[in-house]
Amino acid sequence: MTDVAIRSMTAGDAAAVLAIYQAGMDAGNASFEDTAPSWEAFDAGKLPAHRLVAVDPGDTVLGWVAASRASARQVYAGVVEHSVYVDPAAQGRGVGRALLDALVVSTEAAGIWTIQSGIFPENTASRALHRAAGFREVGVRERVGRHAGQGNRWRDVLFIERRSPLVA
Repeated sequence: MTDVAIRSMTAGDAAAVLAIYQAGMDAGNASFEDTAPSWEAFDAGKLPAHRLVAVDPGDTVLGWVAASRASARQVYAGVVEHSVYVDPAAQGRGVGRALLDALVVSTEAAGIWTIQSGIFPENTASRALHRAAGFREVGVRERVGRHAGQGNRWRDVLFIERRSPLVA
């Protein structure tokens, strides 16, 4: 993976980031959503300090990771919810792991003690990636939502988290 660099996401990355997001949704096991949001909505919902892209030597975006506040309550100030997406053409090259490792560094530097997310149990690649990056599977929320893009069927969501050993 020596040909991949991690850098901060910018507005100039919007088209590539949203296209990768849409590709993940189109695959059917990444999100309850069916359509990527506008850049304005994406930008408003993500913490600027924790939005990163993986790029090749030509600065082509290969994947992205971003975090949002898990709650506005002060007691959860150190908890974020993340998303990580890799371009289908770049999968299997360590891009997702590099992005998660960089997110851990940025969140720990900011005093964040927990990174959490929900993934579909059928998304075995994401489960393996997150386990390798130090996340644990906390539990399954059964039939928590209906997936319109999948025939409006009920889907379970696996709740995962990574607790920082550095941030108390």
